Amino acid sequence: MATSAAAREKTSARTRRRLEAGLRSRPPRSPWRARAKTRLAYLEVQLRREQAKPPSNDRKALIEGTAVHLGKACSAADESFGWRRLWSSSTAQEGVWSNLRSAEVLLFQLASDAEVAGRASEVMALVKRHLDKDDPQRVSLAQRIRHIVAGEMTFADRELLTRALDSAYTALDAELARVRSLRNILWTATFVVLAGVAGLAVYGWFFPQSLSLCFAPKLGPVDANGMDIVCPSKDYHSKSAGSVPSSFAQSRDILTVEIAGLAGAAFTVIASLRRIRGTSAPYMLPLASAVLKFPTGALSAFLGVLLIRGAFVPGLSDLDSRAQVLAWAAAFGAAQYLVTRLVDDRAQLTLSEVGRPTDSVVDPENAAVMEGSVQEEASTNGTPAARDGDGERPHGIPVKQAPVSPPEGPAAP
Repeated sequence: MATSAAAREKTSARTRRRLEAGLRSRPPRSPWRARAKTRLAYLEVQLRREQAKPPSNDRKALIEGTAVHLGKACSAADESFGWRRLWSSSTAQEGVWSNLRSAEVLLFQLASDAEVAGRASEVMALVKRHLDKDDPQRVSLAQRIRHIVAGEMTFADRELLTRALDSAYTALDAELARVRSLRNILWTATFVVLAGVAGLAVYGWFFPQSLSLCFAPKLGPVDANGMDIVCPSKDYHSKSAGSVPSSFAQSRDILTVEIAGLAGAAFTVIASLRRIRGTSAPYMLPLASAVLKFPTGALSAFLGVLLIRGAFVPGLSDLDSRAQVLAWAAAFGAAQYLVTRLVDDRAQLTLSEVGRPTDSVVDPENAAVMEGSVQEEASTNGTPAARDGDGERPHGIPVKQAPVSPPEGPAAP
């Protein structure tokens, strides 16, 4: 406990020194660090303004907590991972933004009632982007947002706004965690496929006859005692009749086919750029999806030529020249797009789910506010709520119609 208090005091002192020094710090090393430093400077100014107000025990605790979070965010933004920088940047981003969001929640509790009421619409917008439409906090806030904006805020409303803001930020962290998880899966898959492709190339280099990709086109012998042999890296003419094509395999045959597949995959990557949209998410998910196409194209090129070599494709049991072998390898390398396109769609869907509004056809927030307004006016005037048209409240909100009983009278004879 004493160690934790000492660490908080050290972080608070570091934050105060930075504030007194005019918010000077080392220049950012990447764009996301620059954005984080900008937000950090803004929140530190807000903290300085709150420190100038009359202190109390509650405010002192909130101010110290805010200073701790800002100090941790600053340390994460300035941290240098050295040779581990390539895969440790995600950790730094998580540390910066999670602490900045927690500091914003604490600063929100320090704000005055007028400021909280002014930011109620901002909180409502965050809640609508990150919480489900049937979330209890979202429903409760929707029912009270009209009164809060009108200046009729209670202590319970203030606590509701704080908890809703914290829940929205927590949901945002979960959305970004899903993006990070998919990004990690794609990079892992890329590494595994690349290792497999490299392993095939190494195996083919030392044992070229085991995975031979050479053909003996059935175009007739050049003379009575000769035949042609076609391999990915070289053509052989006028060889003795009855020669085995695999005996002419070269060490670089598989590598040549994989390079042709890489060329075909590169073409599909360029073609897929038109479908890629920019994103504000901190993880380069589209890049991971694009890089996966290269080793997949090399692997599909090898498998495609191997299937032709084994007469698996009808009508393509033999290829006539080295150029045809490389052309089919490039075609199979481009064909990987039929599979990796599903990965692209999954990546775009995951990115679109970050901060996507979850409104239904009839906005539940607007419906709740309008229904509450109608009920309030009805209770004030002592009259039932007016209806528009056939069984609808104002603004098109349907209501249940009561069954109409037939008039009483003598029965028909």
